[in-house]
Amino acid sequence: MGLKINQINPEKTALLVVDMQNDFVAAGAPLGTAMGQEMLPRLKQVLEFSRSKGISVIYTAHVHRRDGSDAGLFGEIYPPIAEGACLIDGTPGAEIYPEVAPLENEPVIKKHRYSAFFGTDLDIILRGKGIETVVIVGLTTEDCCFAAARDAMYRGYKVAFLSDVTGTYDYKDIGFGMVPAAEVHRVFLTVLGGSTAHVMTAEDFIQKVEDTVSVERV
Repeated sequence: MGLKINQINPEKTALLVVDMQNDFVAAGAPLGTAMGQEMLPRLKQVLEFSRSKGISVIYTAHVHRRDGSDAGLFGEIYPPIAEGACLIDGTPGAEIYPEVAPLENEPVIKKHRYSAFFGTDLDIILRGKGIETVVIVGLTTEDCCFAAARDAMYRGYKVAFLSDVTGTYDYKDIGFGMVPAAEVHRVFLTVLGGSTAHVMTAEDFIQKVEDTVSVERV
């Protein structure tokens, strides 16, 4: 049960770096998550490796207009968005965290919903590059990363979801008890692994690319 990816061809693979923005990652950020900070060393490693192997690197940024006209129900779900305190396009908080910022030639897909495919040109870019496998890293496991993984799978892309380069935050008690970030992460990795993606570590990903490249050279 579940999708299995045995080979990862760099020329047909895109690394999708989801919402590693200051408003999610920086210390004291309105929507900050400790897991976002904790994963940074591994994300840097994955970025450096991917770039060295010619894997396409694409970023996403969840942003809204200052007047809230594109926020939809997010204003009701997240008070900081309703207050205009975060994720406002063009503000420092909406920018990619400097330690993992995109290179000049790496596109940033601006989106207004969880999924990087909803209302964007991401699918056009991926197909134009001949991409077959999408590797998901970033924030948050259960929302934007999960939505991107599902929508990628729906469109026929194989999805590698990196378990130690994704993360989330604690969920408050709404009647079923508080759920710590680690538990949210564990459950959604299990769901993804059984229904949508090949869940693997950064080390697994790197090894699969190296093995594929080695086979192709023979």
